[in-house]
Amino acid sequence: MAISPYVSAIRQRIGTDLLLLPTVAVLPRDARGRVLLVRQNDSGRWATIGGAIEPDESPAEAALREAAEEANVVVRLGRLLAALGGAEYRITYPNGDEAACVAIVYDATVESGSPAPDGHETSEVGWFRLDELTDVDLGHLNRHLLAAVMPLLGE
Repeated sequence: MAISPYVSAIRQRIGTDLLLLPTVAVLPRDARGRVLLVRQNDSGRWATIGGAIEPDESPAEAALREAAEEANVVVRLGRLLAALGGAEYRITYPNGDEAACVAIVYDATVESGSPAPDGHETSEVGWFRLDELTDVDLGHLNRHLLAAVMPLLGE
């Protein structure tokens, strides 16, 4: 996971202590209802497209940026699916950094671009049916996030 200059500057001040981190997750879906996920280089696990919201960036702008950066696609954002946080969205990274994530989750469709990994943060992209998501190798944050929004994706 790439760390933004903003978060890096905060980490220089607070070290690995807990940081409240506003994030976005984007769930692009195709005509068959499949969800586009990316495989993260650092963990090797599948994940939703997304990341930290930068200063002066709206959640929608962050969602569009992350889709372009991580999966090489331009998305059209649909409805806001959820705003998620709590103990299950707390993480300790391998370097010891602690974060409590608050995730703004968007439904989306791909408008242009051919899904492809960026080679830096992501190594693979894939489309998954909703009924496959329970068997996909996901980290705990993404597993909780998808479990929370899956009932909404069928609507």
